[in-house]
Amino acid sequence: MTVYSTPLRVGNMSGFYGDRISAMREMLEGGELDVLTGDYLAELTMLILGRDRMKSAELGYAKTFLRQLEDCLALALEKKVKIVANAGGVNPAALADAIRELAARQGLPAKVAHVEGDDLIGRIGELDVPSDAGFPVTANAYLGAFGIARCLDAGADVVVTGRVTDASVIVGPAISHFGWGRDDLDALAGATAAGHVIECGTQATGGNYAFFNRGEIPDPVTPGFPIAEIAADGTSVITKHAGTGGAVTVGTVTSQLLYEVTGARYGGPDVVTRLDTAVVEQEGPDRVRISGVVGEPAPLTTKVSVTCLGGFRNEITFLLTGLDIEDKAALVERQFRAGLEREPAQMDFRLQRTDHPDADTQAAATAMMTIVAWDPDKDVVGRAFSDAAVAMTLSSYPGATPSAPPGRGGPYGVYIPAYLDQNEVPHIAVLPDGTRVDIDPPAVMEEMGDGHASDGLDAEGNPLGPSDPVTGPTTRRPLGDVLGARSGDKGGTANIGLWAGDAEAYAWMRDTLTVDEVRRLLPEAADLPIERYELPKLGAVNFVIDGLLGKGVAHGYRWDPQAKGLAEWLRSRVVDIPDHINAPVTAASAHAKENE
Repeated sequence: MTVYSTPLRVGNMSGFYGDRISAMREMLEGGELDVLTGDYLAELTMLILGRDRMKSAELGYAKTFLRQLEDCLALALEKKVKIVANAGGVNPAALADAIRELAARQGLPAKVAHVEGDDLIGRIGELDVPSDAGFPVTANAYLGAFGIARCLDAGADVVVTGRVTDASVIVGPAISHFGWGRDDLDALAGATAAGHVIECGTQATGGNYAFFNRGEIPDPVTPGFPIAEIAADGTSVITKHAGTGGAVTVGTVTSQLLYEVTGARYGGPDVVTRLDTAVVEQEGPDRVRISGVVGEPAPLTTKVSVTCLGGFRNEITFLLTGLDIEDKAALVERQFRAGLEREPAQMDFRLQRTDHPDADTQAAATAMMTIVAWDPDKDVVGRAFSDAAVAMTLSSYPGATPSAPPGRGGPYGVYIPAYLDQNEVPHIAVLPDGTRVDIDPPAVMEEMGDGHASDGLDAEGNPLGPSDPVTGPTTRRPLGDVLGARSGDKGGTANIGLWAGDAEAYAWMRDTLTVDEVRRLLPEAADLPIERYELPKLGAVNFVIDGLLGKGVAHGYRWDPQAKGLAEWLRSRVVDIPDHINAPVTAASAHAKENE
C-alpha cells in the first residue's frame, strides 16, 4: 500500500437511488478525478430494496448503478478512477458478483471488492423494535469507512457496500490515500464534513438552494456534480468540473452542511465531527474551503435502520371550490364515514386551505380535502375504501370532484431507529481475491455530547445574544428575504438549518428565532418537542422537530413527508426585520449584481 501526501480529488455522481443516470459518464469525462463515489441509499430506499430481496435472493441492490457501470466501467479503468458506492443496498455480495460478470462479459480486468456485516435482519430480536411495528424487512447498521479503505488498499477498482454512513464512501478513499489511523480524529472529521457536503450530489452545487434566483447560481438548470479535494490534514476544497452548471459558494456549502443534522456534534461510527468548528470560506470561483474541523472519539453505539411493512394504506383527495369550504369538508367526512362497511385502524381527514377569496382562476378558488387510511388488512383500505369515495360523487357537496380516480391502495413502511454497541456489529471487507477481513471498531469510544442544545433563552427566560442587540427601524418581511435555509428528514424527525450572511444578521436571527417563535411560525410543530442548536462559525441555527413526520417517509403521513419544503415554509413567514439586515452576499451574487 502506497501512502500519498498529495490531495485526493473525489467526485460524487449520485445523491439518491434515481439520480441523474448520465452523471457517471459526465463526471468521468468532465475532468480529472482520483475517485468517483455514489450514495444510493435512504430510509425509503432500504425498504424498496428489502422488498426486492424478498422477491429474489439475487436482488436487493441499486440496479441503476449496474447500468451506469455497463456504460462506463471501461472508461473508469482507462482513467484509473476508483469507484466506491453504497449501491449494494441489502445485498452487496450479489452486486459485486454482478459487476464481475459484467467485467468478464466486456473483457475488462476489474478488481471488485465489497463491504458487508451491516445486515442484521437475522438479529432483529436483539433490537428495540415495537411489537406493533409490523413485519421486519430490513435491519442495517451504519458502518464506517475503514472497510472501504481496506478494500482499496488491496487494489480494488470498484468497491460496493451496504448501509454505511453517507459520508463513508468519501472518507474511506481518503483513509486509504493518506494512511490515516483511528486516532487521526481531526483528519477523519474534516473528510466527514467534506463527505457530508458532496454525498447528496447537486445539492452542493446549487440544487434545492434557497437563493437560486438571486444571481448566485448563474445556471440552475443542470447543476454539475460536486468534487471534494481532500488534503492530508482533512481540510478540503469543494468544487465542480469546469463548464458544468450550478455554482459552488459559501451558501451552497453551508446549506448542505446543515442538511439532515442535529446539533454541533455529527455522530458517526469512526468519529464525531464538530460542525461548530468548521470554517467555510470562498477561495475562488466555484471553490469553497472547509477547514478547522475538530474530531472527537467515536460514540459507543452505532445506529441501526430498521424498516417494517406496517400494513396497507390508501388515500383520496376531493377538490372543494368556492364558498363554504369548511362546511363542504365536514360533509365529506360525515358521508365518507357513513359509507364505510368497516373503518380502518387509522384514518386522517386533512383540509388544505389552498383556496383564495374572489379568485380569478378556478384553481385559486379550490381547497383540497385528503382522506388517508391505514390498516393491517389490505381489503379494508382497498376496494371498500375506494368504493365509498366513488359512491359520494353525485350525492355530496356542490361541485363534488375527486382529484383523480381512487386507487386500490398498497403496503406502507415504518422506519424505526435502533442502536447497538459498536463491538456487537460485524464489519467485513471482502477483498478482490475473496479474502475476508474483519474490521475492528475504534479502540477509543466515548458517549457523544448533547450537541449544545439551546432554546435561545437564558435561565431567567431572556433571549440569549450579544450585549448590544440589533436595533433600528423594521419592516414586516418574509424571513427568506434575509435568511437561507434547508430542511430534511431522519425517520419521523425533521430539521431546519438556517444561516445568515454576516455577524449582525446572525445576531438578529439568534435573538429572534427562539423555540417559542418557531412554534408560533410553524403551528404544525406547536405541540412537538423542538431542540435548537447554534453554530456561530457557520452563522447558523438548527432546529430539530421530533415527531413531525409521523412514522417516516414510507408511512406517508404528511403532505411533505420528507420535510424538504419545510424550510421554505418557514422562510415565507413574515416577521419584523430591521431594515439594515440583508441577505447573504457572495462573490458570485455580487458579480452578478455588478453586471445587471
